[in-house]
Amino acid sequence: QVQFVESGGDSVRTGDSLRLSCEASGSILEQFSVGWFRQPPGKEREMVSCITMSDGKSFYADSVKGRFTISRDDAKNTVYLQMNSLKPEDTAVYYCAARLGLVRVRDPPPETEYDYWGQGTQVTVSS
Repeated sequence: QVQFVESGGDSVRTGDSLRLSCEASGSILEQFSVGWFRQPPGKEREMVSCITMSDGKSFYADSVKGRFTISRDDAKNTVYLQMNSLKPEDTAVYYCAARLGLVRVRDPPPETEYDYWGQGTQVTVSS
């Protein structure tokens, strides 16, 4: 059974950094494109970033561009989200999601097209 498990969430202060991890089990990560989504308190879930399988091309939401970096280590079956210069508005539950095959990073698929989801990890940024 394929599972994706997030870790790395924490409570931090404005300007701090965190690295989230999304580890795959039960399958080979290299077959999947992976997205990071977040759901702030009282708001809809939104895409933060995604990375394709194979060539590792990536997409970032405007709100995180220049501050967050997505990467993958297929040998470790893990996708990372490095988050720098964190702001209070980054406070959310962060989820990783995966789907088999490539995604078009210029027009990333909506969350409904991701097949596997992690349980989420809480990131809280205080001023």
